[in-house]
Amino acid sequence: MSGIVIYLPPGSGGTAAAEPDGDGAVTLRLGPGEVARFGRGSATTPVELRLVDDAISRLAGEIRVTDDHWQLSNLSATHSYLVENPEGAGEYLRVPPRRAGAPIPFEFSRVVLPTRRDTTVSFQVFAPDHVYLDPDGLGGAGGQWGGRTVTAYSLDETATYFLVLVALCEPRLRDESPVAVPTTPQIVERLRDHAACGRLTARAVSSHIDYLAEEKMRVVPPPEQDPGRGARRNGKRESIVGLALRFGLVREEHLALLPPRSGTSPRNEPTGGGEGARPGRHIGK
Repeated sequence: MSGIVIYLPPGSGGTAAAEPDGDGAVTLRLGPGEVARFGRGSATTPVELRLVDDAISRLAGEIRVTDDHWQLSNLSATHSYLVENPEGAGEYLRVPPRRAGAPIPFEFSRVVLPTRRDTTVSFQVFAPDHVYLDPDGLGGAGGQWGGRTVTAYSLDETATYFLVLVALCEPRLRDESPVAVPTTPQIVERLRDHAACGRLTARAVSSHIDYLAEEKMRVVPPPEQDPGRGARRNGKRESIVGLALRFGLVREEHLALLPPRSGTSPRNEPTGGGEGARPGRHIGK
């Protein structure tokens, strides 16, 4: 695992040693062996992620990154913390007080701390590089050749970010647009009828796109297409879609993950297939 990304949404009552993003959010990046402490902090108790609430300890906890997962230590003497899997249908872990080094298995996690207010304080942790075995090597000769084969692009097809990626690629998979990539509002509208995306916001879609580009697919838009924020984001989307389609990370069968389009029944949904091959399309055996 190359590391993790800790994200504190804007308005969460927190700051960090890193510079805030333009919208007030805070992002920390940690590599294997690195540690980030969180809590209220003080002049004598520095923390990398500062959470502003009187019910949170000065030094509330610690996140440590290992080679293949991350660990959470709860340094509170009284409060349990929750680690939720936002994409796991209510799946969560409870980390009790004074628990050190609890291993966290989720790729996308929300760490939730209790407060005396009517809302909790939380931050998100992305662990983008979970390692998957090479399917061709399962049950084979083992490790006779030395190192293991890992997946170049480890995408979770059950995750919301993958739905966003499919929605980005949909027009080209359906041969509706050879150039244009959907905008953020268009993606929000496209996924609105999905059971897991009814409350998906434009800000969340933008975060998923940034996560795909920077952590999962590691793409950078060409400098000449980067004179401003709008062009930069559009270049990022184009790069994501181009990479996903060239390497077959998103294919026609993935369109079934999207909700039916308005006025179109699932049975009559076009698949983008047909007689003959079209320019720019990969033809498999």
